[in-house]
Amino acid sequence: MSKILAALAAVATLLFAAPVAAGNKLIPAGERIAVAKSTMTVQPSAEWNKLSERPGRNAETWTQDGDDLNDLSFYGGIEPGRPLFREIDRKNKPLPKVSATMLITDIPVLLENSYRIARDASSMAIDTIAPIQFAGNKGVRFTYTFSKQNETLQRRGEARGAVVGGKLYLVTYEAPSLYYYDRSVAVAQAVADSVRF
Repeated sequence: MSKILAALAAVATLLFAAPVAAGNKLIPAGERIAVAKSTMTVQPSAEWNKLSERPGRNAETWTQDGDDLNDLSFYGGIEPGRPLFREIDRKNKPLPKVSATMLITDIPVLLENSYRIARDASSMAIDTIAPIQFAGNKGVRFTYTFSKQNETLQRRGEARGAVVGGKLYLVTYEAPSLYYYDRSVAVAQAVADSVRF
């Protein structure tokens, strides 16, 4: 019971601490648009807000309630030798890089190792991995759970990605396990289902 109360308190804290910031852009439902400065396009079935702050050079984040509550991120055409995220401490904690020879099974490992540094994940687990067709290419779908440093709140996520023309394309959706993940997962999956190149 105390764990549930602690998780509810953490969600309540996020609600008041992470409003959708000004400067973001409304993404309307029904329009096909290019994402993450790449050739990857998606067609959302519901409205989202595109955050003005990018997690990386060829990445962007959409949310409906704030990125701590539901985060739909796109990583488009990440070239070999580049990380998913903007470097935080290149000298002491360099981020893992995309490799020209990476297999689809390396994509979950890349995300996990990147999160441990860039998102300060204190714990992270890849829960399921399955091969899929990702916009007509051999790809991977995986689910994961993680917690950030000094947080009791557990987050769930799922991702789909592929290496196309030697570049990594990835879509991730994540939210607190309690309430928010289930609330938006269907509309996030609809966006991931709509990926085209």
